[in-house]
Amino acid sequence: MAVLKKIRSRWWSPPPNEFPVEAEKPAPAAVGTRYDIRPLTISHLDECWRLDQRCFVDGEAYSRETFEYLLTAPESISFRAATPNGSMAGFVIGLIEPDHTGHITTVGVAPEHRRRHLAKRLMAEVEKGFRQRQVRLVRLEVRSLNIPAQKLYQRLGYAVTQRLPKYYSNGGDGLLMLKSLD
Repeated sequence: MAVLKKIRSRWWSPPPNEFPVEAEKPAPAAVGTRYDIRPLTISHLDECWRLDQRCFVDGEAYSRETFEYLLTAPESISFRAATPNGSMAGFVIGLIEPDHTGHITTVGVAPEHRRRHLAKRLMAEVEKGFRQRQVRLVRLEVRSLNIPAQKLYQRLGYAVTQRLPKYYSNGGDGLLMLKSLD
């Protein structure tokens, strides 16, 4: 059956000159661009998934199905940063775990919108959402090699509590970081 799928894909593939051209990288956002933090809902599924693919090019991006679950789970607390024209510049998704711990599952900011404090604003909003639902402890995982993200989280009050060997699918180590909301 797998062989048939391979053969069919060759039969029905468009000629080489009809493949879509890779999209150009967006230009950096203009200095002074204003961003609104808004709820992230299932209606933003495709836009969020596409942005995640751009943010996590190392193979650690979530599948569309995972985003569908994350955005429809009743325990989800999710926000997006939107430009004046309404396009998504960043997102954060948190879940309330069964033990009533907040888990920041993913944070992503489009490369052309980075270094504008969007991740900080998104983190503040998701923490506010956790507080409103009586969550007192928040956790997140971050790559051990992602020093800029670690520094951001430390400035926001998170502390490394554990090294997670081979946590990521490519074998990279992670760090568990915790923050008390009390």
